[in-house]
Amino acid sequence: MANRKLGRPTDQRMALLRNQVTNLIWYGRIETTVARAKEVRSLAERLITVAIRECDNTIEVKKESKNEKQQIVMLDVVNDAPGRLAARRHVMRYLYEIPAVQGKDEDKEDFQERVKNVKHPVVEKLFREIAPKYKKRAAEKGQGGGYTRIVRKGPRRGDAAEMVVLELV
Repeated sequence: MANRKLGRPTDQRMALLRNQVTNLIWYGRIETTVARAKEVRSLAERLITVAIRECDNTIEVKKESKNEKQQIVMLDVVNDAPGRLAARRHVMRYLYEIPAVQGKDEDKEDFQERVKNVKHPVVEKLFREIAPKYKKRAAEKGQGGGYTRIVRKGPRRGDAAEMVVLELV
């Protein structure tokens, strides 16, 4: 099936869709036109499916490191299995980076501690929050897919384009 052209050249269209998929995953909902929402839904559901397949695929490894007193300490580290690493790289190749934002009631030290080990916040959110939620939902209902919902809002003022809200279910 051919993709929708959306009235844009290929590079602009791909940038627009990447941006909207990234925002959908980060914020959980976006407002856009019907044609764009249908394309974004298709792409987002593919990425979520990739994340669901690999979200629990980790390996525990013992690692040696030195502490402040230069003593060797054994640490238990949870690493990605090769399949999960490949899936994360596939998703990272498509999604844009959105920097983490400090909360209004969060002080600087707490914010730095929270984001210290998170290099790619959008990918982390997809693999740690969204994928396990949908994996649990698929196990309960016995079906996969259907991770997004399109709710029609009506025509946009100005050009009367049909507007919708695309959200993660």
